[in-house]
Amino acid sequence: MALSDDDVLRVLAIVMAETLEAGSAVIEALGNHLNVDMSACWQADDAFFELLRDREIANLMLADIGGKPVADGNVSEKVKTQKKIIRDFLAGENGREKVDAWLPRWMKFPAQSYTNRGGFRTADQWAKVRHLFVSE
Repeated sequence: MALSDDDVLRVLAIVMAETLEAGSAVIEALGNHLNVDMSACWQADDAFFELLRDREIANLMLADIGGKPVADGNVSEKVKTQKKIIRDFLAGENGREKVDAWLPRWMKFPAQSYTNRGGFRTADQWAKVRHLFVSE
């Protein structure tokens, strides 16, 4: 009862945010509607690179960051090598032009997949609400 209306609204916003399920259709709709830019609060770290093990996806990420010619020139390289090149672009090291505010397609609103393999739940959730935002 002693809290101001502004304080109550701040607490309410936090409680509401904590109860929303990441990767749900509601989150995809909200993120798209609010034009959320995850690059303001996320950057690739060691944990991200540890979990990146798929050569095809690493190469597609490399194309996003360094361009298609760089990705094509390294398509047969090991994932470890491609991840190193991605890190170089993100840090602006080893002669690579620094790329700021890069996000994997998975973390954008709307979420996108790198492949057509299917099974990417977040993109599937976006498909459920896409018609509310995109006229075809």
